[in-house]
Amino acid sequence: MNETIRLLNERKSVRVYAPGPLAPEVKTAILNAALQAPTAGNMTLYTILDITDQALKERLSETCDHQPFIATAPLVLIFCADYHRWFTLFEQDEPATRRPGEGDLLLAVSDALIAAQNAVTAAEALGVGSCYIGDILENFEIHKELLKLPAYVLPAAMVVFGVPTEGQKARPKPPRFKVEDVVCENAYAERDFAAMLRERQGLSPEEFEKWIGGFRSFKWDCEFSKEMTHSVQAMLKAWQEGN
Repeated sequence: MNETIRLLNERKSVRVYAPGPLAPEVKTAILNAALQAPTAGNMTLYTILDITDQALKERLSETCDHQPFIATAPLVLIFCADYHRWFTLFEQDEPATRRPGEGDLLLAVSDALIAAQNAVTAAEALGVGSCYIGDILENFEIHKELLKLPAYVLPAAMVVFGVPTEGQKARPKPPRFKVEDVVCENAYAERDFAAMLRERQGLSPEEFEKWIGGFRSFKWDCEFSKEMTHSVQAMLKAWQEGN
């Protein structure tokens, strides 16, 4: 099998790391790989925050849904959608230039996420595990102040990196859907999603009824989901108002 395809197939989230920092050349390689990602119009609509301050890591481990392993990660990167730089330059050239809109935000978020995934794939190739922290989308007002984010800069993703322990290496990767479950030809097609989930999770119909209720409570009807919605609304408001 092609080595890149093998890495993509085997990669899984890693939340426990071997002690010690990453070698400087490994960190540089990960960051450089992020910058090689496709980007809209070659504009690089993102900024990467390299969180090296231990006190800040510990604060983020609390604001991002109380996950202590964030504070122990040797490398913590926050990928920010960033139209601040370009808008500032455009405004200097033409004071009456339009402000960034929602479409610009989605482009910048896409740029940031593509760069993040490049970093994740490069890390995997170098024997470094990673874990996306979606909870960076929570507590926007706190994170905006904590990270000193100017107008038109929003956190799109946080990824933590470290060399996995032997236990993490041995831990099975959670199952994924089959290609035919997810890929539709030419137009959207309704699928029996419950059946897809039952097969993926290896559950009987009776087991599935119990499982989906617990999963709904854990992922959907939960406080972090409500806070994430609040924070994204605050992000959009800040973007629209230029704050």
